Amino acid sequence: MELTSQIKEYILEGVVKRFLKYVQIDSQSDDNSNSFPSTQEQIQFGKVLVEELKLLGLQNIIHDKYGYIYAQLRASKGYESSQEIGLIAHLDTSPSVNGKDVKPKIHSNYQGGVINFEKNKNLVLSLEDSPALNDYMGEDIITSKGDTLLGADDKAGIAEIMTLCDVLSTFTQLVHGPIVICFFPDEELGKGTEKIDISKLPRICYTVDGSRIGELEFECFDAWKVNIIFKGLNVHPGYAKGLMINSIHIAAQFISDLPEFETPRNTEGREGFYHLISLKGTPEKSKATLLLRDFEEEKNSERFKYLEILKTLYERKYEGLKIEIDVEHQYENMKKYLESDSKVIKIAKEAIQKAGLDPIIHSIRGGTDGAHLSKKGIPTPNLFTGGMLFHSKKEYIPKIALQKATEVLLYLSLLWKKHKKMKEK
Repeated sequence: MELTSQIKEYILEGVVKRFLKYVQIDSQSDDNSNSFPSTQEQIQFGKVLVEELKLLGLQNIIHDKYGYIYAQLRASKGYESSQEIGLIAHLDTSPSVNGKDVKPKIHSNYQGGVINFEKNKNLVLSLEDSPALNDYMGEDIITSKGDTLLGADDKAGIAEIMTLCDVLSTFTQLVHGPIVICFFPDEELGKGTEKIDISKLPRICYTVDGSRIGELEFECFDAWKVNIIFKGLNVHPGYAKGLMINSIHIAAQFISDLPEFETPRNTEGREGFYHLISLKGTPEKSKATLLLRDFEEEKNSERFKYLEILKTLYERKYEGLKIEIDVEHQYENMKKYLESDSKVIKIAKEAIQKAGLDPIIHSIRGGTDGAHLSKKGIPTPNLFTGGMLFHSKKEYIPKIALQKATEVLLYLSLLWKKHKKMKEK
């Protein structure tokens, strides 16, 4: 069915109101914390959402000790046996840029040119920063005031899911199957699914955590973390000739021998990379930490082989030097799990089209909790929220993108009601 102007206006008003409210609630995660969740602010934000879910009439609401929220929106009468779907978003905002005391600013009727920031006169948002601004001429654009990030990642996703629940509860003529809502902490730390209760999720899920309007993502990096330990020998520098094995100096040379054209600064699209995130130590012992990323497992295997070749060469060059290479597989490319569930992708594309958009199939140059869930047997593509320039003070989102993302979730709910519940694998 086509959405009436009344429903569309209700969506726009509700999703913008919620978004502006949520971004002002501090819920940054903390990568230096040893607790789970990493910050109590995420728990407090969750409590706000739980109260709202109760008012919207959702059932079986759980807010566990780790900060995860689960809730069920019952199916319309006669559609109880339809396939249940899950909608997922994360509570935390990135710790990389200040996310406390966010004050959103609405720039009405954008007509091109630069957008200035009230609290940061040296900061501007321009078409050079984000050519996608060209798509939003005449639209209202939401930013922070320039001294914080905005928090569209992922409070836009939460606002869109909550507004969907509101719309389905208010306009009962919009019949739908059962829906499960899940909000969780510490996604920005790569720990979003660490303590998730899989038994509370349905057979099909969607994360609502993407970016540009119209995007649908079901491929991500094959991701590895590599720790390289250099064990040298420290000797008084005045008497070190022929004796000292300066581990940190050697580590720096080792890293410089990695191909510069395979670094994040010099790659795009489907190109993979080596990414040095830490190098520290002393002449006696040093440690370098790298992230290896590619869409193809075989290409990461080639990078491992190159590291082993460098290890051999350096141990031969510096007699007595010992190098240890430890690897950790962080997540897999979820495409191989989703290709066998074409219905999950097909219905998402149809929902985007019904909202009047052209689906943009996009490969994530990063990770997604959908990768972890897909590996666990729950195919989980990623849908757009409409936010842009995440993790920066230039982050922005157009009002129309908030509305369209919510419309996509609504059409998704209406489309899945036609499908009977899948058998458990």
